[in-house]
Amino acid sequence: IFGLLPSIIWLLFFLRKDAHPESKGQITKVFLWGMLVSLPVAFVQLGAAEYFCPQGCTQLNLSTLLYAFLGIAFVEEFFKYLVVDDRVLFGPKILKGTVLSESEFDEPLDAMLYMIIAALGFAGLENILYLLSSSRLIEIFILSLLRFAGAVLLHALCSGSWGYFLALSFFKPKSRVKLFTVGLLIAVTAHGIFNLSLKNMENSIEITKNLITNESAINIVDFSSFAGSIILVATILIGLSIFTWQGFRKLKKMKSICLPH
Repeated sequence: IFGLLPSIIWLLFFLRKDAHPESKGQITKVFLWGMLVSLPVAFVQLGAAEYFCPQGCTQLNLSTLLYAFLGIAFVEEFFKYLVVDDRVLFGPKILKGTVLSESEFDEPLDAMLYMIIAALGFAGLENILYLLSSSRLIEIFILSLLRFAGAVLLHALCSGSWGYFLALSFFKPKSRVKLFTVGLLIAVTAHGIFNLSLKNMENSIEITKNLITNESAINIVDFSSFAGSIILVATILIGLSIFTWQGFRKLKKMKSICLPH
């Protein structure tokens, strides 16, 4: 429940942006595909961690950067994208069953919306797996709340930003590769910096445990680094939020019907 609740709340929020609501069946299907795609991502990331950081990514170096941007950010963003658009793997002919080939994909805004739905499904299962490491209800609640305002929102905004460029590509076929690349770079860069900032925050915190009272205390050992990471995380989320809202507003003005083929 706590793993899925953040995704459900954000899903209901973003669905209100659509003036022509999609069917519940379509929304559910894309959401579930987003959840399922997180499983192969987990295996790919295990291999990436072993390749880039066999001893663990404890220091900020080239291997850590490659793992953060390629092994995590790129892999997650790319697989979420494949839920909506698989042409990059299977060529320009859209396979039967892909979201873009269905009749409900009938306006530019849907590209952003479906990308966000897939991302929230992905974040939902990711949350469940993440929260399995916690045993106390209060810890689960706090982690769920933090991820609601952080990781879950980031997934939605990164995919939504890429979805904006995907929508534009239908109107500018000659610039399709350029738009695809720009959307991918924005999503991966924001995602990678966000993850590195969180890692730096973790490194700035020292957790001590009182053996007598069995209570834990959190001490910030590097306040300037911790504060800088918080500012950077907030900047990324606010910046992506503004870009996404502007994207929704612009796409709503495009009255043309999207024809994927």
